[in-house]
Amino acid sequence: MSFWVRLAYAVVLLVSVMIAWGLIRTRQKRLELTRSQRTTVGVAAFIGAMIGSKIPFLGEQGWNAVLDGTAWFADGKTILGGIVGGYAGVEFAKWIFGIRTRTGDSFALPVAVAVGGGRIGCFIAGCCFGQVTEMPWGVAFPTAHDAQGILRHPTQLYEVAFHLVAAIVLVVMDRKRWLVGNQLKAYLIAYLVYRFLSEWLRPESRLLLNLTIYQLVSIVLIAVLIGLWARDSRMETVE
Repeated sequence: MSFWVRLAYAVVLLVSVMIAWGLIRTRQKRLELTRSQRTTVGVAAFIGAMIGSKIPFLGEQGWNAVLDGTAWFADGKTILGGIVGGYAGVEFAKWIFGIRTRTGDSFALPVAVAVGGGRIGCFIAGCCFGQVTEMPWGVAFPTAHDAQGILRHPTQLYEVAFHLVAAIVLVVMDRKRWLVGNQLKAYLIAYLVYRFLSEWLRPESRLLLNLTIYQLVSIVLIAVLIGLWARDSRMETVE
């Protein structure tokens, strides 16, 4: 990857994160949180996302990559891990500091924007491409080291389109006050379903039942989110 491609990738990611952070700060002003609590939740989300996005990379490189800093400043991130890590980071921080206000809805739109922007960066960098295709919109990715003229599914752009649609739907949901308190869960479940299906277009290694690791993780996380949704609904009924 050339210097200019790396620079463009970094700029796109930075702009996406900055926009998402601004959206989080704006949307959380409506919540019953102090300024320090908003900052705590936001920082926890960022740290959790960074750690989660590096888990697969750490698994490949080992703990030496943690100690010498390689894991944190080199390529090798997964958006799915970042989303899970960010969610876990927020919940952990709220538990530690006794924050009982539900913050999920304030993160839904910002996460969609950040992840969509991240996939634009992936397209620029030429990573996370799909399988070979004969579709007219196929793209030749130099990073795939294919023979000349081989086209692949631009799965990064497919995902950008998904998150764009999701962002629009989330704006409508927020204005109509639909699924209040569960908008983030709804978005994450939708994304996990999308990710499960889109994995068939990606050249990932197949593990159990001919499924990729991301598909297996998606199944588990969908079940967890449905369980959390059911728990929250029961708590609301009791209250």
